[in-house]
Amino acid sequence: MKWIWEQESWPEFRFDAARFTNFEREFHRNAGLIIGSLRGVSLGERDELRVTLLSNEAVDTSKIEGEILDRDSVQSSVRKHLGLQTDGRRAKPQETGVSQMMVDLYKSYNEPLTEERLFSWHKMIMNGRTDLEVTGGYRILTDPMQIVSGRLDTPKVFYEAPPSSRVPDEMKRYIAWFNKAIDDGMPTIIHAGMAHLYFELIHPFEDGNGRIGRSIAEKALAIGARQSLITSLSGTIERDKKAYYQALERANTVSDITEWLLYFSEKILEAQQYVQKTIDFIIDKARFFEKYSERLNERQAKVALRIFREGVDGFKGGLSADNYIRITKTSRATASRDLSEMVDLGALKKVGKLRHTRYYLIVSDDDNLE
Repeated sequence: MKWIWEQESWPEFRFDAARFTNFEREFHRNAGLIIGSLRGVSLGERDELRVTLLSNEAVDTSKIEGEILDRDSVQSSVRKHLGLQTDGRRAKPQETGVSQMMVDLYKSYNEPLTEERLFSWHKMIMNGRTDLEVTGGYRILTDPMQIVSGRLDTPKVFYEAPPSSRVPDEMKRYIAWFNKAIDDGMPTIIHAGMAHLYFELIHPFEDGNGRIGRSIAEKALAIGARQSLITSLSGTIERDKKAYYQALERANTVSDITEWLLYFSEKILEAQQYVQKTIDFIIDKARFFEKYSERLNERQAKVALRIFREGVDGFKGGLSADNYIRITKTSRATASRDLSEMVDLGALKKVGKLRHTRYYLIVSDDDNLE
């Protein structure tokens, strides 16, 4: 079996373009709806949206690689790099680095892809690492760059990338292709999917290839949509990362990448739907506090903010009286009274009875944050 880069056709990829017409149309329709939704968002809400999407992407792209970051620290770091007010929270080096990369991606989305930018991103996400031969440059190790299974007893090589000696020339050709594809008007869906796969097949860095590769795909999507909002691609992939790795594995020995592009196109559209839900969520949050800010006491407002902080997916399992007591550090009697008041106000919906009672914020007339 030959790896794809060992074949004579490399790096000429083939795909059935006709199968992506509807995906492309849907992508641009969704992008238009997102841009339209943003017109009804205040400056403060827009800032919150930027922080939310960039933070989520930073956390999720790291989680795909098995690195768990503190979301609050990442948000604080993102706010700092955007020039917004922070809570003064100190972030770890890896949290600072990936946040810095996401903000740089956001700010420079419409600039050409360059080697210098890729090296800069690599330095950012390798922030604090001392175990690498090269930081901010392509790999130079003479050992094969292999992706293997985690089992030490029966390791399986899923992929072997081109040798380090070939990487500079491969990346020069890759960067030229990426920028030319934009000038040539390649459909956005195809450009993003191919850009990610092509980069991963070269695997130019000693570590961090997945995070940088997904950022390149986000860059392609932002250029195609003509707007800088992150598409939340990593969050969508992370929810079923097994399928993601399987799709990558199927594409590493064949030049026909139609199946990969179909998989990736579906993830892109799912990610756009999540962005739209996030915009709606932030608008609903603003309206909620406009309606109830003068009617909630300090404890009730604190709990509402805590639930909203969980984001679009909400406070899993609902809010219990014990949760309320833990968050507010108040007595059970006070918690019961506060919760009853919020139900009477229409701010909370009560579900279940006795110890199974749970509460959900009512954020719109026909929807609950659950």
